[in-house]
Amino acid sequence: MVSSKASYGATLVYLRPLPTARAKRLMSARVEAVAYVVTSGWASGISVYATVLVTGLSGRFGGLDSVPHAFERTDVLILAAILAAFEFVADKIPYVDSAWDAVHTVIRPAFGAVMGGLIAGETGDLNQAVAVLLGGGTAFGSHATKSSLRLAVNASPEPVSNIVLSLSEDGAVVGVLLLAIHHPWAALAIALVLLVFGALLAMLAIRRVRRGLRRLRSHMTRLSGA
Repeated sequence: MVSSKASYGATLVYLRPLPTARAKRLMSARVEAVAYVVTSGWASGISVYATVLVTGLSGRFGGLDSVPHAFERTDVLILAAILAAFEFVADKIPYVDSAWDAVHTVIRPAFGAVMGGLIAGETGDLNQAVAVLLGGGTAFGSHATKSSLRLAVNASPEPVSNIVLSLSEDGAVVGVLLLAIHHPWAALAIALVLLVFGALLAMLAIRRVRRGLRRLRSHMTRLSGA
């Protein structure tokens, strides 16, 4: 009788850690899904077609399970590559890049939201409504930051700063998305830091442009008065 109770008690002690371990695995998968949704949303706000291309290739050849199967299709990858190449060129031309950003004001946040919902549906570890809000909101934030910064940079007469900024954005998008494959937490941290840093830089640049315009107006007023 004693040995039976002891055996039963030992079984309970052995089984208790299992639900905890399973809960930890589920929580870890959910957190990684959130990290990839936010990271892909941030990248979509900068370059939606490069995001589709890198994400699709990561799922097809990199073994990333959270990638929606639609992004891994050959026709989708080819179309994304063509549009990404076109965007790569357009993004380096002053004022053309701002026009391109204006056209994608709705496209980028909408795609970030859709991608977040698809990732949540693929993994099953995250509420789709939450994923849609996270992806769309992050995409809108990075898009607004990029658009504002480009408007400020376009006020400069030389095109070098525009090209350098565009190449930096391209490298950041590809690098962060590739990092998210095996280190989603690190990719999330970098994406958030870049988002905040970009927003602050855009605010400073716009303020300097406004000051320059005020000085120009005052100078023109003095010349006209003279």
